[in-house]
Amino acid sequence: MPCSALPLETPAAGLALQRRRRALQAGFFVLFLLAPALDLLRFDLHEAQLWVLGQRWTLGIAAFQRGELTANEVALSILLRGIVPALLLVVGFLAVAYRWGRLYCGWLCPHFSMVEQLNDLLHRATGKFSLWDRQATPRPGRRPQRRWWPLFALACALLGFTWAVTLLSYLLPPAEVWGGLLHGRSTPNQARFLAIATLVFTLEFAFARHLFCRFGCAVGFFQSLAWMAHPRALVVSFDRQRASDCRGCATATSPQGDACETACPMRLRPRQIKRLMFSCVQCGQCLDQCEQSLAVAQRKPNLQWTVGVDALRETLRQRRKD
Repeated sequence: MPCSALPLETPAAGLALQRRRRALQAGFFVLFLLAPALDLLRFDLHEAQLWVLGQRWTLGIAAFQRGELTANEVALSILLRGIVPALLLVVGFLAVAYRWGRLYCGWLCPHFSMVEQLNDLLHRATGKFSLWDRQATPRPGRRPQRRWWPLFALACALLGFTWAVTLLSYLLPPAEVWGGLLHGRSTPNQARFLAIATLVFTLEFAFARHLFCRFGCAVGFFQSLAWMAHPRALVVSFDRQRASDCRGCATATSPQGDACETACPMRLRPRQIKRLMFSCVQCGQCLDQCEQSLAVAQRKPNLQWTVGVDALRETLRQRRKD
């Protein structure tokens, strides 16, 4: 977890942190794809049956209809097997966000991990991280090359198709979905769903992936709300007394300066106050970039994670400044 790395002490530590984050993203992405096939989590529309961790998850309604359970027994079953687990899951998820922010987004979310990969491909093609960027963001040793355009477009289409197929496999038996695709026997409804979903996801990956993460994802939005409500939550703090050291970024990593900002996959400005970092996913790339940039000038980083009392001091300081 990133809170155990407060603060990053060496450039190697920052790189190791990012390698751990990438490994977690890759593992969760594989889990996201395989969960329906392994019956770890899916809802079978044919049987109106929820599968969880390889087991049928029932509320007892069918047994009540067959006369095997009384009304009180089925009500207790709905409470214990439906309402209570859902509440515990939501409360636990928001409790993590309350303390550490959008960790799920930055460290696990399959969509966000693909956003980062598509950012890199687009930057190789255009020098921009988004089609809506007005200016290119130069990186040392990299020049935009048009040959990356087909790969970016193909990646968007393949990911769109993958998302459509995976989503359908969460709703129908995976063997039926994949078997229909392999043998060309998908039903008309399945084919229409796959075609429409593939188009929608492809366009989202190509044009609106950042906008979706920042403004369209309910999971991320509620994590941000919980995080903003906690003044001692994990936050990126900026040593403003040493703000002049940031000029080193212009020669160390980014010809235009602001290396931490160009590194942020959410297109945020990490040196801003917490209120303006609402969509921060705690990926730590800004800290890593700051560490590498100032290490060239043999200076300590200006950005670091703070949590607890230190985060509270940072929050109060920001409020006074505001």
